[in-house]
Amino acid sequence: MLLAELVAASADVAATRSRTAKVARLAQVVAALAPEEVRAGVAFLGGELRQRQTGVGWRTLADVPPPAAEPRLHVHEVDAAFARIATAAGRGSRALRRAEVDALFAAATAAEQHHLRALATGELRQGALASLVADAVADAAGLPRDAVRRATMLAGDLGEVAAAALAEGEAGLARFRLQVGRPVQPMLASTAADVAEALDRTGEAAVDVKLDGARVQVHRDGSDAAVFTRSLDDVTARLPEVVAAAP
Repeated sequence: MLLAELVAASADVAATRSRTAKVARLAQVVAALAPEEVRAGVAFLGGELRQRQTGVGWRTLADVPPPAAEPRLHVHEVDAAFARIATAAGRGSRALRRAEVDALFAAATAAEQHHLRALATGELRQGALASLVADAVADAAGLPRDAVRRATMLAGDLGEVAAAALAEGEAGLARFRLQVGRPVQPMLASTAADVAEALDRTGEAAVDVKLDGARVQVHRDGSDAAVFTRSLDDVTARLPEVVAAAP
């Protein structure tokens, strides 16, 4: 799939407030992804890269080549480029990262460049939350939405679940089970566009205050323990006091 098709769908999703319309448009794109593009395509639709850290920030992205006149980038090519950028290390890595960024952006149209910047910096605002993309995956695969949501919670990776759902159906989802050592995606509250919409969903409600802090999950198997953040990053080595306190 051309990246331009995904960018166009993202724009359509951002332009509507209807959850039903958002999911339908996303499902259309998910169903059209080639098998090798599903993991990356689903991540892009949710506003994320598959690579957790790329070393690319606003300073790097402020100076890129002029945009291409016509779309020619494919989803798998973008994913591969960011993979090379993310794994660049050692002497000369900065120059290599710069060269990869320039090559990627030189092949992108103006709309695609804007989208790539947003993906790289985590600033894509299109109203396509992970829950909407999960529902779109379910609809594209013809599976119950609750089954896809549960598999995603247990796997911690919607792209992996999407690939299994589209290729194997219910049998693919069945292999995602609770497993010690594999972080579980947190069950987060749904969002609303404003207070009025939130109250329409909840009815009469009260607002409370909570203290902020680090939210983690701890997995222990005998003497082995692992600590994961809400974003599923492994921070075991950084929190020995939490490991020691775990029962």
